[in-house]
Amino acid sequence: MKATLDSIFKVAFGTDLDSMCGSSEDGARFSNAFDDASALTLKRYVDITWKIKKLFNIGSEGKYQGMSLTTNVKNYLLTLELSKLQLKKEDILSRFLQIDNTDPKYLRDIILNFIIAGKDTSSTAMTWFIYLLCKHPEIQDKVAKEKRKATNMRNDVTDVEEFASSVSEEALEKMQYLHAALTETLRLFPAVPVDAKICFADDVLPDGYAVKKGDMVAYQPYAMGRMKFIWGDDAHDFKPERWLDQYGYFHPESPFKFTAFQVSLTYMLFH
Repeated sequence: MKATLDSIFKVAFGTDLDSMCGSSEDGARFSNAFDDASALTLKRYVDITWKIKKLFNIGSEGKYQGMSLTTNVKNYLLTLELSKLQLKKEDILSRFLQIDNTDPKYLRDIILNFIIAGKDTSSTAMTWFIYLLCKHPEIQDKVAKEKRKATNMRNDVTDVEEFASSVSEEALEKMQYLHAALTETLRLFPAVPVDAKICFADDVLPDGYAVKKGDMVAYQPYAMGRMKFIWGDDAHDFKPERWLDQYGYFHPESPFKFTAFQVSLTYMLFH
């Protein structure tokens, strides 16, 4: 999670948070505050008394307020915004800042969305991916051979910087089996195993079920990815080949069949 947090900060904001090594005091403070705030917020899903605790500023809600977690997060993001205004970089945040009359709260919400989308989901997917490669050494070998062929990398390379420099966009386009293995990982172990939506208006679902404004509708990508009537009798098997055509090229499935990440985040993970 520290690695993916550093990665999303570099790509989206052009800033080295360096939570892996902890060289930045501000970065470490932000990382710890973000994790603590996420953990405490998650408790609201299982603690039916959280609104009462918030009202009286006690328990976990009192801790949330007392530790000033949101203040630490907001202060760091504000500092980040001000520095971007001065440096005029070409990362995502800088581009948003170039728009006139941007509401600070709206901008801060966008930043937090990028962090949440790029941190936990990516790290969870990569953890399960590595786990599955360890469980299936024959697939691990195929991924490694494809990587070496696509990058023209020697077998004895151990330097991370040298390897990273060889992974170009052109090389990634050649890694069709890697793409398939990552997607197969998300089918079996989606980073968001259960997702819920709130209805903005009265509607009727495709199966004829009526929902009202304010209703919560949940679906389960974890269960759907293992249903045999959707994926076949081998639905429980880790089989990257199911994502490749007869020529070995990756082919996507309908987002209504493969619901992990709901299309847009899948695109972000792979691109």
